[in-house]
Amino acid sequence: MRKYRPVRKAVFPVAGLGTRFLPATKAVPKEMLTIVDRPVIQYVVDEARAAGIEHFVFVTGRNKAVIEDHFDVQVELQNTLAERGRQEALDILARALPAPGQTSFTRQQAPLGLGHAVWCAREIVGNEPFALLLPDMLMQHERGCMSEMVELYGRTGGNIVSTEAVPWTETHKYGVVVKGEAVEGGFRLDGMVEKPAAGTAPSNLMINGRYILQPEIFAILASQQPGAGGEIQLTDAMLALARSQPFYGYTFTGRTFDCGSREGFIKANVAYAMTNPDMAGSLRPELEALLREPRR
Repeated sequence: MRKYRPVRKAVFPVAGLGTRFLPATKAVPKEMLTIVDRPVIQYVVDEARAAGIEHFVFVTGRNKAVIEDHFDVQVELQNTLAERGRQEALDILARALPAPGQTSFTRQQAPLGLGHAVWCAREIVGNEPFALLLPDMLMQHERGCMSEMVELYGRTGGNIVSTEAVPWTETHKYGVVVKGEAVEGGFRLDGMVEKPAAGTAPSNLMINGRYILQPEIFAILASQQPGAGGEIQLTDAMLALARSQPFYGYTFTGRTFDCGSREGFIKANVAYAMTNPDMAGSLRPELEALLREPRR
């Protein structure tokens, strides 16, 4: 098997304002809102770590310092827990903590879009392939989405985009892909269309927020003209990169929750709670009782 440069770094764009969650996100970043007992961003970092990622690059904005604090040692808390013999709590904190030197933080100083956020990580990523994980999207599956993508990358190299099937009636809401010939564990990606008009989508496979990209994307983003919404669009840059490099698609078959929406956030909390053996037993009858109640 041909060896490709390994994917060691992952970029997490966390500069968004989270306006759909106001007033909850007035002082708390949306990425720090909790799904059961962990902030959203912790789930996404854990997914990257399980895929073998060694360095976590956070593209932040103002009022996001608490994310950096979350991935740091809290000395006072740890000392208090140690004094009280709370070893289980200490173990939980230790498992969530990256090793020293594994995290980097850089600022996106203006809200110029996802493509611009990725470009802001260029000096930290350097000249090597990298993973990109959108922290609003939680992927629930027996095996992590990024782990499967890294495995596909090991066979194909190039660039990888994660997709998943949606109803044909909803394809106009998403970026969708043009599906090409099959490869083991995925398919060649022959194009991407952002929010196609109803009835015109080339497939029902939406792009769901996980990517493996080659570093040449940074040079394209550096001169990328604003696209939809006046922002630097990552999809535009990927289309430009696809003229000179291969792109492959991976189809995720688990459940995806868009935690950037209130409905997706609530669904994720319920779904993850129902996989928690300490909660599922007591939660299920309560949910069933709520569903039996007449709508108000």
